[in-house]
Amino acid sequence: MCEILGVSFENEGCINDYLKTFYSHSNNHPHGWGLALADGNNINIEKEPVQATKSRYLKERLSQPIVTKTALAHIRYATIGNIEYKNCHPYSKADNSSRRWTLIHNGTIFDYPPLCKFLKKQTGDTDSERILLYIIEQMNNAQKATKAPLNASERFSLLDSIVSDMSRENKLNLLIFDGEYMYAHTNYADSLHYLESDNGVIFSTLPLSNEYWKNLPLNTLFAFRNGKLAFSGTNHKNEFFDNEETLKYLYQIFSDL
Repeated sequence: MCEILGVSFENEGCINDYLKTFYSHSNNHPHGWGLALADGNNINIEKEPVQATKSRYLKERLSQPIVTKTALAHIRYATIGNIEYKNCHPYSKADNSSRRWTLIHNGTIFDYPPLCKFLKKQTGDTDSERILLYIIEQMNNAQKATKAPLNASERFSLLDSIVSDMSRENKLNLLIFDGEYMYAHTNYADSLHYLESDNGVIFSTLPLSNEYWKNLPLNTLFAFRNGKLAFSGTNHKNEFFDNEETLKYLYQIFSDL
């Protein structure tokens, strides 16, 4: 699959050591890397469809201090979508209120019909991009109904409903930033960890240091603002388990790459 990393800090901090360890895992995830650094609603995204440890650009980028409050990083093992720039994470798009949403995903959508309409609308080929487009659509629909931008509680409630529904029969490890809040979700055991400090929280598929990393609780959406937990969602109980059918599906996709 892929690996994901997210940072939500109260104050700016240097994250180079965590990024270097994270990107060193790209020997097992060689199909692209990405990095988003956020300052509120302003997002700077850098990515390439090459193995992170073989990227001259990324090596130079990591040789300089990367200091931030909010970051999202991704290394890709392609399941759905070819090895191209347009299929690298993170994905980012603004809703109709000009709020920018940025998403990284580790997993596979096996069956969720509401995403099918975006096959002809998306830039790339991945199910991950379709997830973001669907979230944006639902936010826009809700804002149209209320005739006003959604507040933090309303955004969380809607996203919690979307994730709870989409997680049925699908592997849905997500990190999403909406300009204010970092949302984190996993429904696959031992596949998303977090590290707390006085300055905030770091999320990663695998622990990135000898510090005290913990498994993010399963089947629940969480939202953090400036490194502090702000919202906890519904325990939807839709834990994902590998089975013969999903493995056959993935084998067929891999054989077509």
